[in-house]
Amino acid sequence: MQMVRSSTHNFLKALSNEKRLQILEWILTPRDHFPEQQDGDLVEDGVCIKFITDKIALSQPTVTSHMAVLAAAGLVTSKQIKNWVFYKPDRSAIQAAMKSLRDGLDV
Repeated sequence: MQMVRSSTHNFLKALSNEKRLQILEWILTPRDHFPEQQDGDLVEDGVCIKFITDKIALSQPTVTSHMAVLAAAGLVTSKQIKNWVFYKPDRSAIQAAMKSLRDGLDV
């Protein structure tokens, strides 16, 4: 039960920030929110940190920190292509976290 609470806590902490929640919403449907990329497919590879940074209008270090929180909660995965890091949602982890939250609240 402690592990479930810990993962649910990380999930809620990650989404408690409006900027992180906005980024996650965008990368869940990347073709609706980002232009095509030169390196990497928006869906298969994820969204380049540069595009996320430009869209959210924050500094790259700040966006990188937000992405690290989302990654630590297991909500996104990352991969490097050339000099850039690309992020995409981990849909199965998001679904599992939602189920854990529902089960924990007994809804």
